This record gives sequence, C-alpha cells and structure tokens, in this order.
Amino acid sequence: MTASFAATTTSYAADEELVLNGGFENGTTNWIVNNGNGADGGTLATTTDAYSGTSAGIVTGRTTTGSGPMQDLTGKVTAGQTYALKGRIKYENANGPATKQFFATMHYGGSTYTNLVSVTATKGEWAYFNGTFTIPAGQSVATARLFFETPWTQTPSTAPDTHLMDFKLDDVSVIGAPPPPPPSKTIEVAGKLPGEHNPLIGHKFGADGFGFVDNGRVYMYMTNDTQGYAPNPTTGVSPSINYGNINQITLISTTDMVNWVDHGEIQVAGPNGVAPFTNNSWAPGMAKQVVNGEEKYFLYYANGGGSSNVITGESPTGPWSSERTSTLINGSTPGAQGVSWLFDPAPLVDDDGEEYLFFGGGPASTSMPAAERFNNPKNIRVIELGDDMISTEGTAAVVDAPVAFEAAQVFKRGDKYYLSYSSHFGGTDFGGSQTPLPGYPGGGQIGYMMSEDPMSWPKEAYAGVMFPNQSQFFGAGTGGNNHQSVFEYEGKYYFTYHAPTLNKRINGNTTQGYRSPHIQELTFKEDGTVNQVVGTYAGVDQVRDFDPYRVFEGETLGWTKGVATAKIDGGSAEFGASAPNLVVKDIDAGDWTGLSSVAFGENGAATVTAKVKPIQAGGAIQVRLDSADGPVVGTIDVDGATGAWAEVTADLEGATGTHDVYFTYSGATGDLFELDTLAFTEGEAAPSLDVAVTAGTRCVAGKAVVTVQATNHEDVPVSLVIESSFGTKSFASLAPGKSVAHAFTTRLTSVPAGVASIDAAATIEDELVTASHDAPYNARSCG
Repeated sequence: MTASFAATTTSYAADEELVLNGGFENGTTNWIVNNGNGADGGTLATTTDAYSGTSAGIVTGRTTTGSGPMQDLTGKVTAGQTYALKGRIKYENANGPATKQFFATMHYGGSTYTNLVSVTATKGEWAYFNGTFTIPAGQSVATARLFFETPWTQTPSTAPDTHLMDFKLDDVSVIGAPPPPPPSKTIEVAGKLPGEHNPLIGHKFGADGFGFVDNGRVYMYMTNDTQGYAPNPTTGVSPSINYGNINQITLISTTDMVNWVDHGEIQVAGPNGVAPFTNNSWAPGMAKQVVNGEEKYFLYYANGGGSSNVITGESPTGPWSSERTSTLINGSTPGAQGVSWLFDPAPLVDDDGEEYLFFGGGPASTSMPAAERFNNPKNIRVIELGDDMISTEGTAAVVDAPVAFEAAQVFKRGDKYYLSYSSHFGGTDFGGSQTPLPGYPGGGQIGYMMSEDPMSWPKEAYAGVMFPNQSQFFGAGTGGNNHQSVFEYEGKYYFTYHAPTLNKRINGNTTQGYRSPHIQELTFKEDGTVNQVVGTYAGVDQVRDFDPYRVFEGETLGWTKGVATAKIDGGSAEFGASAPNLVVKDIDAGDWTGLSSVAFGENGAATVTAKVKPIQAGGAIQVRLDSADGPVVGTIDVDGATGAWAEVTADLEGATGTHDVYFTYSGATGDLFELDTLAFTEGEAAPSLDVAVTAGTRCVAGKAVVTVQATNHEDVPVSLVIESSFGTKSFASLAPGKSVAHAFTTRLTSVPAGVASIDAAATIEDELVTASHDAPYNARSCG
C-alpha cells in the first residue's frame, strides 16, 4: 500500500436537534424507562396533559429515583462539546412536597452518572429546564444515555411520595454540534494497479482468504479487515487494525481469476449477527455437503481465539442461518485440551463423503521441554465432523506440524492429503531461544505436510516450505504471520494468502496491519511435493475473457480508483433474488473502475446500459478501451430524477475485439451517482453475400495462368469484380446458382503464391449489400 494520499478538509453540519420525538407526539417512540441498573423500573406512557401539542410523556410506578424517561444519545454527542438542553416537567402527587428538584442526567456507562441541568418544580405546574452542559474532554462517550430523575437516595421506598412520585415530561430538546461523520473507508488510490492481478481487489481489504469452488465459480471468504479501517481525513492513516471488532466475513467471487464480484459482508457474529452468541468472525473455512437429501453450505469461523463455530447457507452467498446455539469447537471438545487458540477452522469433505475439521494454534504447552515447544508444539488438531456438518464425532487427533503457529488447511490431490500451516516466530510462548531442526520452517512461513490419512499427521509427514514469508516478495511493511488455502479450479491448483500490499500503497512502508487477498498458481514436482510459491503482483493468468453481453453487477471489478461498494435492499440482478445486491458508490469525478480482457467480438458492442441512481445532475460515464485515459467509445449521460433508480443507455462505436474496458466518471464536485448493473448489447453482423470463390494456377504453353472461379449461392443476381496481381475482370450479373471463371495470363514461366480477391454486390430486400472474399492460390513453375 504505497501511494500518496491527498489531504482533504471536512466540513460539518451546524448545530442540530439531537433528541428524537422530544414532544412525545409520536407516542413513546425513542424513549424507554431508564434501566441503568437492575433496580430501575417503571412504566412509560403518554398523556394528553401536554405543555404543548397533543401529548406528553408520563412515568408511573417508579422503583428508584433514577427511574425516569430515557433516550440514548450514544453516537450523537462528543467529548469536549457544549450542548443546550431544554424541557418541561410537572408532578402532581397530592401527598408530595410543594416543590421538588429534578435533574437531567447523563449515564456514560458503568457507574458514571453526571447531572447536566436541574430545575425546581412547583407541584401541579410545568417547570422549565433551560441550561447548557459541557461533556468533559476526557469523558468516554461510547455510552451516552440521557434521562430525567429526582435526586438520588438509597432507599426511596421509605418515602415514596417524596422520592418516587409520578411525573410528566414534554418538549425535551438537546441542541449542539453532532459528532463528525465517521472517517470515509473509501480507498482513493489505485491500490490494484492496472495490468496487475494481485491484490485481488483494490477497493477494500480482506484477510485469511479461503478459496471455494462451486458450480464453475471461485468464491473467496475472508476476514473483514475493512471493518475497523478508519483513515484520518487529513493524513489518510488509520489506527492499527483491531481484530476484536471484526464480526463480519467478506465475500468475493470470480469465473476468470481477475475480475472479482464484491458480494459484500456476511454479518456473522455480534448482537445483529446470524450467530449472536459469538462475538467475532475470523479466518473462515467453507464446505458443501448434502444433508438429509438437501444441499447445504457450511461457513466455519473463529470466534476470537477461544472457540470456533459454523453457520449454514442455502447457497455460497446465503441466506445464512445458525443451526447451533453454542460454539462448535470449544474447551469441552474432546482432544482439544492443551490447545491455546481454538480457532482457524478449516473443513475438508473427502472424496468418500467423510468430513473433517482442522483447527487450533497458539502458544505451546509449558509442560513440554523447551526444544519440543519450539520445534513440535503440537498445537493443531483434526476432528471428524458429524454427517450434519455442525457437530463433531470422536476425539480430536494431534497434528504434529513442525514449528506450527496457526492456519491449518488441507486439500487432497490424487491419494495424497496436503496440510499447510503458518509457522511461529519463536519467543517465550515457544520455549524461548531455540535452534530449529534442520529443514524446519522459519518464522512466518507456510510449511506443509503430506499424508495418506487425513487423521494422521506425525512430524515425519513434514515436506517443506510451501511459501516463504510474504515480506520476501513485497518488501518493508508487509511481514507478519499469514493464512493460506489451496483449491483446484479447472485443472489447476491455486494458493491463496494475504499481505498488506494495498495498505502499503496507501501509506507507504509503514502499514497498519490491514491485509489484502492474493492468489498464485501452485504446481507440483513429479514426486508430488510442491514447487515453492513465489509471491508476485502479477498474480495468476486470466483463464477466460469477460463476457459483456449480459446483465452483470457494477461491482464486478478488475481495477478501481476512488470508489466503494455498499449493500442495498433487494436481490441481485445477476445472482438471484436470494443473493445480496450491492452497488458502486462514493463515485466522484476522476474516479474509475475497470474490467480485464472484455471480449466484444468481431461484431462489437452496439450499446451499453447502466442502472444508476443520480445523486446530483450532470454526471456521466465514459467507456474507454485499454486504460483509464484510453479512447472513448461511448458516453452514458446519467440523467433522470435525483435519488431514483433508472436505466440509461449510450451507443458505442469502435468497441470491437478484446480489450480492457474502463468506466471513467465525470461531473461536478461531490458524489455523482450510484451504479447497480451494466449490460452491453452486441452489434449486428455486417451483411455478407453467399458467394464461393476459389483460385488456382496452371501452365499454358510454358506460361503460368491464374484462374479464379466464383459461384453465386444467393437467390438474387450478384455483380462481381475479380482482382489479381495480373488484372481485373468485372461481371455485371451472375445469376443465382451459376458459376463464372476467369483466367489471368501472367506471361511468366513461374508465379509465387498469392491471393485473388472478389468484391461482390447485390440488392436484397431493396438494400445494397456488398462483400469481399479472398481466394489464395499456390506458386506455380512452368519452366
């Protein structure tokens, strides 16, 4: 990720209202009774006794002094900022005091409560909160919950009329500057350079890529490194990656190995995830199996370092569901004891239908001698999966991978199983300063083993290094551990890995740990061992040209500059109603996207249609050949109503043959439009005439003669002009089904091989149709 970053300035909106439904005119929407601790409680409703409008809020049955109406302002307020707070409050308890103090209070989480503004109300009258408050500069606002209460007392139930009276609330307002918008995640540089095939994508990050082939398509499941990417708007530098925040899996796919479709993110873990009982989703693994007669897809993932889990899909892109309510691999898994990190789950469905799961990694057991901890840490396991693919059977077996750290993955070739893994970097977790055994991998390399039994991996199965550390190929800032997979596609084997190359092109040699997916071809020696993989930006060859004559997703990307993608409602036009639909967004003037090796064919493309949603008027898409500043073969004017999806079409001229195609975007300053799909239509074949032509040579009186014959297979007369190096002959009208011949005397004793040509013309359905035909002939010597 080595590229310059242009500094930008950001402007923010003026002060605005941060409270929603402050007058309770929309019922109790956006309000609850404060529940900051277990004793808080009460009932919140509306009343027509309002200070203004038709409704106010009323809280009854309060159990603590803090049990009042509450609204969550988390994400709306900023430390160090000052806000104006207003509101009306009234109590009418007949047995209560004549006056009562009320507070507007902020709960910042835990035991941190701060009184913001207070007012002393007279019983039966509306009192007026009207003041300002400043959030301390050092105060965390990860939680910010505004509520209304009476002064705290430990045992309010001893005098409920004094402390727990019902009260009404209306016209609540908090005005101030909202927090700045989150940093843009859009990568403004061309992080995947035109002509290069690594990294696979340049508009987002992705790590721990697991390649999976289904129905002729390659899918890549990845840890969503982009989730925590937050570049500073001025410097372009993001804080370092925070793995603890990652709970999504990123998915891309291809059929040509260069142009990748972005399928977006799968919300796997966290409160809104498919499996909300897990917190993280790292290092995915993917498998397909028929269970009870139904074809299912199984996405395995690491729930942090402490466990691993699986969710089930109806297709490689989902939809997804969880058939489990607890993690699949955890400390109670038989045979997993002694493994520090129960993560990196990688499934294998064997040819015979048996299923296995490889997992584990991390520090070696301290019960081992130091040298063994270093060389043979025995921190990886394999266990059989149940036929349902969401349970395990038996006891996990030890994988004695030399110098192992993590990232075990297995593939089968012929009757051999290959297990690759990432090696550790030494240190106290692995016995301190130790000498590796000869031939064992160095730190941060991908070693591999070979076996004839997927459950048997003794240290003797070690076969060597499959891939050195990626920093050997991509230089400063790209080191660290790695995570790989191997898959077969159309007769070739491919090796996936990650490296922070995109991060490097953004920020230079100092990267922040944001990783990008790469692929290289994996080849084998005659004895079945692998040829060590070399990492390159060139990547792998494109296996087929891109077919443009169909509706395809706009987020099919070979190369990009300055754009992002996002999910929208509805299904995919290309992949079906159950697949997520993404669009290309954050499109500004000067941005572009590109496709590699687009096959327009001999007839060429006549038109291109884009489904777009204008954000402002005046945007346009230029279709260019071969580079982002290459010749323009058509321009799509992005007109239509702002904010509404529409299909816009442009004619094309010169889009023939096979080319890289770039879509360059122009218009005013700011976001121009969003792009959903693209489709080209093929031009009609040039009219031709069915005229057969042959040519030959013969000798007459010691001289060479070139003869040309034409036959008219059309249903109408055809005029002909026959031309050779030795003259021209015209025929005004050759009847249907008839032939004509002409001999060109050369007056030479020999002639070299050559070509005669015929220009034919005919009127078909009142239209003049012309065609040209070539007829080669051989050399002739008559001496």
